Amino acid sequence: MSRIGNKAITVPAGVELTIAEGNEVTVKGPKGSLTKTFSPLMEISVDENVITVKRPNEEKHTKQLHGTTRALLATMVEGVSTGFTKQLKVVGIGYRAALKGKTLNLNVGFSHEVNIDVPEGVTVEVPDNTTINVSGIDKQIVGQFAANVRAVKKPEPYGGKGIRYVGEVVRRKEGKTAASKK
Repeated sequence: MSRIGNKAITVPAGVELTIAEGNEVTVKGPKGSLTKTFSPLMEISVDENVITVKRPNEEKHTKQLHGTTRALLATMVEGVSTGFTKQLKVVGIGYRAALKGKTLNLNVGFSHEVNIDVPEGVTVEVPDNTTINVSGIDKQIVGQFAANVRAVKKPEPYGGKGIRYVGEVVRRKEGKTAASKK
């Protein structure tokens, strides 16, 4: 746990970091800005574009908080500088996706279309009717929205139809045989 917390975070050029009263950290970069309040137990300091997080003692809870705080700070810095992207693939005959304004429209084998509202801070692109690109600066919001879209129709093991992440391996099962031979 503490190995992650002890790593220093280098701030890339073009990213500003301010620490306010009560460990409220604001990170501004070319993609936008993020603000998060961290535990007052952690001591966050910035020296010449290097962020360090220090813990006051060696208790288990403090060690866990140390690693979590450092990881969240690192994702905030990465998000405002480069951003995060998740790609989804819609697999199945007649399955398709479309973007209508701020609503993602999915036809995935149900008797009705499924409409999902795109939250603030997330950009959704549908380059073709079987690919969905979800991007944004907040890793948690991007990942949660992509998981919600995937949960509409998870890939099933027999036909492989459904919504999956690009690069996700779906374990396939063999179906029933027509007649057993003796």
